[in-house]
Amino acid sequence: MDFLAYEFMQRALVAGILAGILCSAVSLFVVLQRMAFVGVGVSHSALGGIAIGVLMTVNPVLSAAVFCTLVAWAIGLVSKKGKLSEDTVIGVLFSASMALGIALISLAPGYQPELFGFLFGNILAVTRTDLVVLAIASTVIILFLALFFKELLFMCFDEESARASGIPVDLLYFALLTVIAVTVVVSVKILGVVLASALLVIPAVTGYELSRNFRGMLAVSVGCGVFSAVVGLWLSFELNLPSGATIVLCAASLFFLAFLLSPRRGRLQKGTGMFC
Repeated sequence: MDFLAYEFMQRALVAGILAGILCSAVSLFVVLQRMAFVGVGVSHSALGGIAIGVLMTVNPVLSAAVFCTLVAWAIGLVSKKGKLSEDTVIGVLFSASMALGIALISLAPGYQPELFGFLFGNILAVTRTDLVVLAIASTVIILFLALFFKELLFMCFDEESARASGIPVDLLYFALLTVIAVTVVVSVKILGVVLASALLVIPAVTGYELSRNFRGMLAVSVGCGVFSAVVGLWLSFELNLPSGATIVLCAASLFFLAFLLSPRRGRLQKGTGMFC
């Protein structure tokens, strides 16, 4: 526990736990709604928003939050109204956003070291202000997911029936896109653009492999996210490895272990129909 003797490591641990809880909770609906590629697209488009913030000398996190939300909404609008598949729209928008970011970065005067922090993550540089922003965003998003848990599940499994039952499906869908965008942006400082989308998928898939119901899936997902954050941060300190990459590798290791032991694949309970 020597690494906790340092104040910056204490802040990093709190940030990792908060990000682990937030990403894991959101990942449940990302996986159930089959929006994994949306997370990838939004996380990569964050580069464009960050570059706009750097060029306009405004807070890059704020500019990235607005930009990613607009990209997420554009994905939803074009895929639903334009009769194009979601993955096609994402491929166009995230590549265009990345190109925009690269072009704008080249226009920024001087060397911009903070850009590399956003690209690859730097949890050790998390400030008290970052923790406050992360805590507020986590609280608001988790409250939203808790209040509309049943409605979101209904929408994920049968959108037409949910619409017929009077649930505002379109509003919930765009709210979920907004949640994904904000979650990506507040996680970028910790994991970086490249890895932020990983924790939006891996924890929930791990929970799916080990759980019988959605509440169990959510519990395993959150446990996986927190465990990966804590152990990944400790390993990165002990082995002198990048923290964001180590956290994601820990989460991936848990998934592969869950995949091997999953009751869904008959490893533990062959021949039962309990996990269909």
